[in-house]
Amino acid sequence: MADKAKVLIVEDEEILLAALKEELSSGGYDIEGAMDGVEGLEKVKTFKPELILLDLLMPKMDGLDVLKNLRKNKPTSATPVLVLTASATPTTMEKLKSLNVGGYIIKPFEPADLMGKINNLLKK
Repeated sequence: MADKAKVLIVEDEEILLAALKEELSSGGYDIEGAMDGVEGLEKVKTFKPELILLDLLMPKMDGLDVLKNLRKNKPTSATPVLVLTASATPTTMEKLKSLNVGGYIIKPFEPADLMGKINNLLKK
């Protein structure tokens, strides 16, 4: 593989963040992690990810607010976002659709399902 695709993981559960970093690193991706939405938006500016894995329920700033911020900024307006959520209510799904997410995956999930969605979004 030429350049590794950059993936930013914004997840407040430390154990899940570490597991995701390990899984994606071994899958050949360049990974950065953030523990909340505020930190995630800061890292987007310097890391310039090609894909963002985004938890919805986080301290400081939730995933929906992060998504709104990403979509308002020209450099990130089209960056694919894969939402990680434990709560897939119809209202939440409608909001995600309106914010043009690349997809979502419900926690807990199988690593193979996650990698499949990531590879599909990054066309690998």
